[in-house]
Order: sequence, then C-alpha cells, then structure tokens
Amino acid sequence: MSDNVVWHSHPVDQQARAEQKQQMPLVIWFTGLSASGKSTIAGALEQILTQQGYHTYLLDGDNVRHGLCKDLGFSDNDRKENIRRVGEVARLGADSGLIILAAFISPFREDRRLVRDILPKDQFVEVFVDAPLAVCQQRDPKGLYAKVERGEIKSFTGIDSPYETPQAPEVHIDAQALSVAESINRLLEYLHQAGVLKAGYEPVAVSA
Repeated sequence: MSDNVVWHSHPVDQQARAEQKQQMPLVIWFTGLSASGKSTIAGALEQILTQQGYHTYLLDGDNVRHGLCKDLGFSDNDRKENIRRVGEVARLGADSGLIILAAFISPFREDRRLVRDILPKDQFVEVFVDAPLAVCQQRDPKGLYAKVERGEIKSFTGIDSPYETPQAPEVHIDAQALSVAESINRLLEYLHQAGVLKAGYEPVAVSA
C-alpha cells in the first residue's frame, strides 16, 4: 500500500447505521461444492429475512464474476483473489449495517479465515452446505460436472482441484438430508439464539 493512502474516520459509524436499521450487522458465508445448494438456501433465507423486515444483500458467486471479478479465472491464485475482493465488499456491506449473505464455493480454509478476520468479532457466520460429490454431480443444474466429464473444464473444485471442508462452521447443513425449508429453519434458529433476529421470528412451514 502506498504511503500516501490514509484511513479517514467519519462521524457516522457501523453502530449508527445498525441502529438506524434496528438490526445487528452480519456476514453469513455459505460454502460448499458446486450444486450443493448454497445459492438456493442463501436466496431463500434472504427472502424470509426481507419479509420479516431485515435489511439484507446477497452476494452470489456467479453474479460477482460478471462484474467485480470478471477479470479472474479459476487458478488457485485467482480463486484467492476472488474471495479477497468479495470479503472486502462483504465487510463494507456489514459496515453499512446490512446482513450480508455470501454464497461462494470458497474452497480454501485460509481464505474463509481471512474474511472472518477482517470483520468485527462475532460478525461472521460460516455455513457449510454439505452435499456429497455424487449428489452434486447428480443435481448438476448448470451442467458443469457434465462438462468436466467431457474434459471441457479443468481444475474443477471437488474433482481435480481441492475443497477444504470447514472444521468448525457455526452452522452445518446436511444438504442431502434436509429440505430447503428445514435448512432455513436451522439457520433462523441459529440466528435467533445468536441474538441477530428479534423475538417472535416466524419459522418456515415444512411440508410433511
């Protein structure tokens, strides 16, 4: 960093922005293999939180690569830079008082830890959306695993590029055993117990 770059403090801080929104700032970070259900669960949770009056923003892996990170590929270094940039955007969102939901494969533990470390204490929640590789390959909504099998994609996470599973995530979602609604309720219960959600939050109805 250049010596002529100086951090400026301003009178309106995170606490003031959070008080205006009447909520706790937070980054909810969804990690897991491609097709594990990260974006689906994150999107459903954002919809519920918005309906219940919370101020949120969803950062989605594919969407970010259309703009902020469109210059990056999928080498290990590019993946690290992708998560570094997203982490900084998530930090700015939380500083504005928002509840940020970030859905990224983010395969490396070190990169996820770095995002946690740039945020204030207790403002990072790691959610491991855990689906076995075989299940993800069977789902394959984008056809990516099929392209891997045909040799059209190289260095694909979970196949020929590593995915480092979280060792102590705040929330572990068994995406093979739980429905989306059940996953959302597990997340809502965690957020309620953590004091993020106000008393009287409404769980999602689960089909029999």
